[in-house]
Amino acid sequence: MGVKGTALPVLSVLGIIVVVWYLGAVWLNSTWVYDQAERAGTTVSFGEMVGQTMAQERPLLPPPHQVAAELWKGVAGQAVTSKRSLVYHGFVTFKGTMMGFALGIVLGVALAMSIVRFRVMDMSVMPWAIISQTIPIVALAPMILVVANQIGVQDRDVPKAIIAAYLSFFPVLVSMVKGLRSPDQMQLDLLRTYGASETQTFLKLRLPASMPYFFASLKVAIAASLIGTIVGELPTGAIEGLGARMLIGSQFGEPLIMWAALFAAAILAGLLILGVGVVERFARARMGVPA
Repeated sequence: MGVKGTALPVLSVLGIIVVVWYLGAVWLNSTWVYDQAERAGTTVSFGEMVGQTMAQERPLLPPPHQVAAELWKGVAGQAVTSKRSLVYHGFVTFKGTMMGFALGIVLGVALAMSIVRFRVMDMSVMPWAIISQTIPIVALAPMILVVANQIGVQDRDVPKAIIAAYLSFFPVLVSMVKGLRSPDQMQLDLLRTYGASETQTFLKLRLPASMPYFFASLKVAIAASLIGTIVGELPTGAIEGLGARMLIGSQFGEPLIMWAALFAAAILAGLLILGVGVVERFARARMGVPA
């Protein structure tokens, strides 16, 4: 399937979403229009109502063009060092995301290697790793922040990184366990016949076999890490980061700020996933594996 064949379904779904979004904006924002008309003792036609729902200062559901305008103002209409710039806040969130992502990779890979190598780790650690993901992160995040403050951690990025790592390590762990165990018994027996050690078997067979699983998990983990960072920004009373911008927009009744920050986070997530894809292609080329 060519690029045109791929783009058409995507654009069709996008068009449907935009249409439904506009219809929802008219429906939800019309309440305010009719209420104001009733207070003034006047009536509004359907066309006037639709026009007013598209240009409210504090709409219940901002239409796409208002969100796009606010997003553009936050990205290109401010200096990148300004506290109103979404680029500035996006970089703050990006730092926490990458710290948590790196920590999650290290933790996930280390646990996966030990689980595959030692049966006792598989029996003891794996069930707890699965259970850990049943704890709601919105309940766990404030606890992590309180503990970090109690032990004297001043850097706000550290608790955010821990929360991000908590969400990102699990997909890496599960995928790496699956990947490291993917070689079949005939391949393992062949290396034993050649007198390969456990280390050589790991480096020459298990690790290369796990790479497709590893990079697939990274795309999930980087998105989970971003979510964890944003969640970590919400209960801290922070004034920096995309999560803080969403919270400020919600607290001060500025839905456009909240929606613009939300879409900025979505764009950041897309860019991070694309970055993982670039690294994956580079690694595959270095290993001689077809993309």
